[in-house]
Amino acid sequence: MLSIWWGQLSVVYYELLKPTETITGDRYRTQLMRLSRALKDKRPQYNERRNKVILQHDNVRPHVAKMIKTYLETLKWEVQPHPLYSPDLAPSDYHLFRLMAHGLADQHFRSYEEVKNWIDSWIASKDNQFFQRGIRTLPERWEKVVAGDGQYFES
Repeated sequence: MLSIWWGQLSVVYYELLKPTETITGDRYRTQLMRLSRALKDKRPQYNERRNKVILQHDNVRPHVAKMIKTYLETLKWEVQPHPLYSPDLAPSDYHLFRLMAHGLADQHFRSYEEVKNWIDSWIASKDNQFFQRGIRTLPERWEKVVAGDGQYFES
């Protein structure tokens, strides 16, 4: 499983879980802590904007656990609402993972390290405009979902 956080400029942080690992509330909180540190290290404007982050994540149990809501309040991050079962509204689903899947089509990996190296290379091959397109398409997608009364639509 790949957990990834990215914005208009690039990937900020990601974790590739090993096949036996799962996301729990505790693990997700640890990931958010690491994400916060990565933002401070990689994005100087993060501190200048008083830690202003708009986070969009879905409604799976670890993301909405009380400990996560409490932790996000301490970070003062704004959490963008996300309707249930709405991959049309998740930039990672409709943009990043969809295009990553094309690159993975004929790949065969023998180890966790090979997968991680492939992900590192794939991310490094993307320019800022790739990430900007994914984020800037979000308002248009929200409008389509609202206009379509929550029905799925073709990209």
